[in-house]
Amino acid sequence: MQANSAENTTKMSSELSAAIKSGLAKGFPICLGYIPIAIAYGVLAAQSMTLFQLTAMSVLVFAGASQFMGAKMIGAGNGLVEIVVATFVLNFRHFVMSLSFMNKARPVPFSWKVPLSLGLTDETFAVSSLHGKEAKKPYGKVFFATLMLLAYSAWVGGSFVGGLLGELIPEQLSQSMNIALYAMFIGLLVPSVKKEWRVGLIAIISMIINYALITLNMAEGWAIVLSTIMGGSLGIFLLKGDDDK
Repeated sequence: MQANSAENTTKMSSELSAAIKSGLAKGFPICLGYIPIAIAYGVLAAQSMTLFQLTAMSVLVFAGASQFMGAKMIGAGNGLVEIVVATFVLNFRHFVMSLSFMNKARPVPFSWKVPLSLGLTDETFAVSSLHGKEAKKPYGKVFFATLMLLAYSAWVGGSFVGGLLGELIPEQLSQSMNIALYAMFIGLLVPSVKKEWRVGLIAIISMIINYALITLNMAEGWAIVLSTIMGGSLGIFLLKGDDDK
């Protein structure tokens, strides 16, 4: 009995170690990609937020594009409601991502699903989807947790370092980091446009709507919200043909 117990303990320990190592290996590329973007966010956010505030936003929000947008909107003096609604609209896709992840992670206990769902980003979702079979393993939940914690740590740590740099580097250089916001959104858009040109058309129409609304003296935050909703709604019709094929 004692021998069997020792073997089981050794086997469990080996499986747990393998899950952690696999999570670290699969999450390392995400970690490398997050750090420079998080530093850029920290430098940009330092223009309008304190080091504590910008780091707390990374700890509580953990949503790169939304944080860039939020920092920009805070700097522009937009209200809290506008920032919250704009963030909600921009992250609406996470409902779909979370449902898809929960479907793949059915064998994972519910007590693990709740915290794991908070760690979903575009990148961790993509890697989790590619390794959906991990959910059926005894320590699959540990694999997902390791993957997401590594990405989370890289983002929060990079934000803190960026915030420190933002307080040290010259203001003109810091302001030049505004380009990071546009570069990030273009980087998110290009892969989709390469697959479907109509996605690019939707983005251009949304930009025109946003410009028109701002020209009509609408607040910048609400203009972003409305142009995003209107552009997204237009996509239902422009991309409808793909469903009929």
